[in-house]
Order: sequence, then C-alpha cells, then structure tokens
Amino acid sequence: MLQPIVVERILQAALETGGDFAEIFVEDRTDRDLGMIGGVLERALSGRDYGIGIRILKGVFSVYAYTSDLSEDNLLRTARKAAGALDGSKLDTVINFDRLQVENRHPVLQQPSAAQHTRKLDIMRTAHEVLKQGHPLIEQTSVGLLSWQQKVLIANSEGLWAEDTRTYTRLRLSAVAVDGSNRQSGMRAPGALAGMEFVEGLDIAAEAAEAARIAATMVKAGYAPSGKLPVVIENGFGGVLFHEACGHGLEATAVGVNASVFAGKLGEQIASPLVTAIDDGTIPNAWGSLNIDDEGMKTQRNVLIENGILKGYLIDRVGSRRMNMAPTGSGRRQSYRFAPTSRMNNTFISEGDSTREQMISNTEYGIYARSLGGGSVNTATSDFNFAINEAYMIRNGKIAEPIKGATLIGKGIDTLQKIDMVGGNLDHGQGMCGSVSGSLPVNCGQPTLRVSEMTVGGRKGE
Repeated sequence: MLQPIVVERILQAALETGGDFAEIFVEDRTDRDLGMIGGVLERALSGRDYGIGIRILKGVFSVYAYTSDLSEDNLLRTARKAAGALDGSKLDTVINFDRLQVENRHPVLQQPSAAQHTRKLDIMRTAHEVLKQGHPLIEQTSVGLLSWQQKVLIANSEGLWAEDTRTYTRLRLSAVAVDGSNRQSGMRAPGALAGMEFVEGLDIAAEAAEAARIAATMVKAGYAPSGKLPVVIENGFGGVLFHEACGHGLEATAVGVNASVFAGKLGEQIASPLVTAIDDGTIPNAWGSLNIDDEGMKTQRNVLIENGILKGYLIDRVGSRRMNMAPTGSGRRQSYRFAPTSRMNNTFISEGDSTREQMISNTEYGIYARSLGGGSVNTATSDFNFAINEAYMIRNGKIAEPIKGATLIGKGIDTLQKIDMVGGNLDHGQGMCGSVSGSLPVNCGQPTLRVSEMTVGGRKGE
C-alpha cells in the first residue's frame, strides 16, 4: 500500500522532535450498502475511503494526525506537523522492517461485490415478504444488507510491518407493528467477519419471522412494573449487559487513568463464583474478531474474570505504558481518522450448569428479559441503564404476559455479585460499540442467566 522507504521517511520525520515511538496506519476501505423499505429499494450506496493516520508517542503523551492526501510530500508535512506538538531532540533511530506473518483465521469464500446485486435483492425481497406476512399488525418493513472490505497496513518505528484484509457482512431486518396508537418494532441483525457466504447460510425466513414476532408481541404488551426484582436475561445479545456494565470498565482507556471502579482490583473477588468472563478476538469469522488489532498485534483470548476473580484487563500500547502491563491485542479504531485505544472484540460470559427452565421455575415473581437493547455506563462508578426490547413477567415460576417500557438500572460491580444461576446455552449477538476510537463491530455473548435482584424501571398500566 506504501513502499517501505516512504514509510521509513514518514516515521523518521515523526520522530524529529523527540518522540520515542511512531506509527502509521494505512487504510483502503470499500463500502456497499443496500436498503429496502416496504419491499422497495430506497438506498444503493457504495464508496471508497483511503487515508493514513500517523501517531507519535513520548511516554504516555500521544499526538495523532491523519490525511487522505497520499503524496509523499504531504505525508512528510503531516508527520512533521504532528511532531511539532513535542519539544525535544531527535533520537538516532534505525528502522529495519520485519514483516509480521499474519495467519488468516477468518476465511472469506465469497467477497461481496457489485456483481452480486441481483442475488442480494432477491434475498432482501424474500426477507421483506416474510416480515410483511409475519402478522396482520405489521405495517412497515425495512431490510438492509451492508458489507465492507478494509485493507490495512500498520508499520512502526520498532520495525513492525503488518498487513491484513478484513471483510464484514451484515443483514438488518426490522418490522414495525401498529395497534391503534401503539407502535413497536422488532429487529434482527446477524453479522460476521465473512463474505456473502454468511448471508447465504442464514435461514432468512426464520430471522425475518422472529423480527415480526417481536414487533407483533410487544405492540400488545402492557407496561412494566418498577421495583427491585429478580431478572432472567436470555442468552446471546443479553451479553450486552456485561459488555456495558463491566467490559468498558476493564479497558485500559478507563483503568489506566483510574477512571474505572475495577482499577487496582486484580486478584480480587469482584463477581459471583459462577462468573467467568472472556474477551476473545480469535473466534473464526466472528463479528468482533480480527487477525491483528489496529496496532499490528495478533489478537488473543483474554480471560478477564475467572470464577469471580478479576484476572486481567484489555490493554493497548498507551495503556501498557501507563499500567506497566503487556498489551493484550486490544488496540482498535474505526478508521484512519481515529487513534487506537483499548476496546473489546467478542466479550462473553462462559457457560454454567443451570437451565433456562430451572431459572424460570425458581423465580416466583420477576422479569424475563428475552432481548436487551442499547445501554450506557459510567465506568468510574459502573452505574448503568439498559432498555429491554422484549420482556415478560414471571409469575409463579412461569413466563406470563409481555411487558414494555422496562429498563434495567444498577451498578455493574453489584450486578456481577448477584448472578446466582448461569445456563449452558452460550450464544452471541452482534452490535456496534461506540467509544473514543469510533464505532466498531463487537460480539456480546452469554448463556441465559439470572440476577437475583435488579432495579427495574417501568410503570403500572396507563
């Protein structure tokens, strides 16, 4: 993507004012986005973005600049302009690049391309028909098929030279049900670090039927009660609770500056002994996986919590310097426009020995959260709140009527302690995670689990 001699000149220019480390991130990205509303193609977009980010470190002080002008003169000017933020003397540096042998753990069998346009539209129309026919109350459907390919080159003043190609594909299905003045949506959005073979392998009818079922069920739901209740959280994207309430607090972005409630707690019991939590960037073709992170390090399986004991953090290069701990292959960024920082990949709670049926039957009165929505967290305190997209009351040990408007509120560090049952049905859901280095594909996973007590926000009736 760039010749080594040009890269070396850029890195040398970046170090002219005393920086002790310099890095370039070159990105060539192609996007394709098809969107259909009501069975009619409303959006057909494609584009290409090519640019370079230059980062300079001096200790834990970081300078970042980026440009889409790839001429050598401009790249040298950009590097020197970034270096101008430092005030020091140039260190004698000899850079000998050593190409990292990147093993491709995520094979792509069918690269998404414009040539597949007709086939993509056939798949989308099939999804629309199933969505529309899913229930008489369904009044609107939306189908999107998004794919992008990202080619990257990462080189630094320590001699690293790493190249990789990443291909992502995701199908988004949405149905809106209307009952009088009530409107509720249901959505499914499976995705993978893979090509069109991923979509071809999906049961499109089943995915669309599920989205329609959620919308039609929730539009008839009454309002959720409020109070402190046991909550059974379904597997798959239910793992977004751990992702938000705990995962962000384990990133060096927060831990390294003591802005996390989990800072300084390595080796301590921070969760129920039933909880083992892992972030794994190596799972083949998983939505949040990578061969290498965006700092050029091979991704790995990181055990964060083991039987309730805090075992590790997610650490990027700057976090490594701050914390005096080895990086964990967790440096990620949305694009060349962002400096990398510590981020999650595929984060999940491991399986336990209970079953969903046991959790429900052992709950006299509580909430069954079948599907969680978005949430937010304050890493310094671990305070979180989440919307529940699909929820039901549990009465006398049985799943009862659907409820809407429920939110989960609490502290992550407390909620971890109150997990008292963990199932054996681990699954993963796909999402986009936003933070200081942009929006990134992540998997959130867990088995079905029960929290003995959570604060549920809602209201009784109308």
